[in-house]
Amino acid sequence: MTATTIPNWHTTGTMVQACNCDWGCPCEFNAPPSHGYCEGTWTWHIEEGRFGDVRLDGLRFAAACKWPGQIHEGNGEALPIIDERATQEQLAAIGTLLSGQAGGPWAIVATTLTKVHEPKLVKWDVALNGAQTTIQAGDVLTMNLTPMTNPVTGEIHEATVQLPTGFVSKEVHRATTSAFSVHDGISYAYPGQDAGWGRFDYQGPS
Repeated sequence: MTATTIPNWHTTGTMVQACNCDWGCPCEFNAPPSHGYCEGTWTWHIEEGRFGDVRLDGLRFAAACKWPGQIHEGNGEALPIIDERATQEQLAAIGTLLSGQAGGPWAIVATTLTKVHEPKLVKWDVALNGAQTTIQAGDVLTMNLTPMTNPVTGEIHEATVQLPTGFVSKEVHRATTSAFSVHDGISYAYPGQDAGWGRFDYQGPS
């Protein structure tokens, strides 16, 4: 699909993410990742969406990514993980979005990638419940959020980051994970590191 054939599109829903950074993720502040490299996954859960005449309501997909350094330095790779319920038309629409051709946050991520693996079409089992969210995408992705806790009192510690210029979400509620792993093409596991969720509202082409 070329840029001249990309239709108007719009998606809204919830984004859930997890990565290898310490709680809070310095990447959100344009700082180097906690450990010098970035390995993390964004998931998107569409409530309402359309790509031209193709409805995307209720579909889920993810980009499991890794970079050897900071994201903007490039040389990254990505594994698309897509809802097996998608029709061929919906798969084509999601593929175009993830490729970055239609704008949105994926256009930024795409410029940093040198390798994209074949998409995995899997069954998603999801419970969106804030800091208790659980996500299982086939046997490829596990992402179970849990609240951050105060190391002294053990009480739940809540934090929300406002990102007026954020390209994935403008407001991200922070958490950590009790389980987070990717297995297939790209493989990593980082339980207990950073996680977050927030609303998204994207449109294009742009």
